[in-house]
Amino acid sequence: MIQRRYEISDEQWEQIKGMFPPYKTGRPTKLSERTMFNAFLWIARSGAAWRDLPEERYGSWKTVYSRFCKWRDTGLLVAIFQTLQVEPDFENLRIDSTSVKAHQHSAGAKKTPQDTK
Repeated sequence: MIQRRYEISDEQWEQIKGMFPPYKTGRPTKLSERTMFNAFLWIARSGAAWRDLPEERYGSWKTVYSRFCKWRDTGLLVAIFQTLQVEPDFENLRIDSTSVKAHQHSAGAKKTPQDTK
């Protein structure tokens, strides 16, 4: 499967695919659990509103939102993200004044005795 922008990789899906509960009530959706999860990621990573979810790719935003609420309330999403969490590699992390700029108002003001307390 080709990985699209904002979607999980095949390796990540292999880690979490057994965590989803079987569908029990109502009319089952035609979309897979992976597609539903990718829809959540699309919303989270793009910052778009639920109504802006591409229907041709992910189906009705109402269906995706109700599944999101169900998985959120049961704690499944927390468990999934904890499973996918990877320890960061700080080997190449560099923070200095060239990458973290001070705000324009942070320099040049005179300090009063009240400010130093």
